[in-house]
Amino acid sequence: MSILDQTKAKMVAAIEHFKNELRNIRTGRANPGMVEHVSVEVYGSSMRLKDVASISTPEPRQLLITPFDPQITNTIGKAIEKANLGFMPIVDGNIVRIKIPPMTEELRKKMAKTCHEELEEAKISIRNIRREANDLVRKQKDEIGEDVVRKWEKEIQELTDKFCKDAEELSEKKEKEIATI
Repeated sequence: MSILDQTKAKMVAAIEHFKNELRNIRTGRANPGMVEHVSVEVYGSSMRLKDVASISTPEPRQLLITPFDPQITNTIGKAIEKANLGFMPIVDGNIVRIKIPPMTEELRKKMAKTCHEELEEAKISIRNIRREANDLVRKQKDEIGEDVVRKWEKEIQELTDKFCKDAEELSEKKEKEIATI
């Protein structure tokens, strides 16, 4: 696997991580990503909510959690309360409902700021990958020659620019979601 392939793979992984971080940022709409990371104590161990239940959005402002084992419904409700996400789960028979309250202007600004911070972290990660790749290329300078080094550095920079632009587009899209009432 060439240095360019490795660099591209690492940058793709950085973008995937960024996408996962964005999923956790709240918007005005219900989104399963808001709760799927919640830790639930079941069967003597701690498991993520998405591993013990299906999470759906029957309405724009409601989450519906259906446990695979109906006996853990109350445990899921308590775990969501304990996670302190600002939602009050309603245990309704064998399901848990969560009504998502509308976001205040202050909360929207806070979420947009969080989104921007995540974008900066993603860009830093991508730039660090670029630096590592350039260092690897420069170490091989004697073997591959100056022209090849410059060509690879240019291609690495093009990858960096592309992935930073992708991250910015993802961030802009999320910020628009946050701003939508």
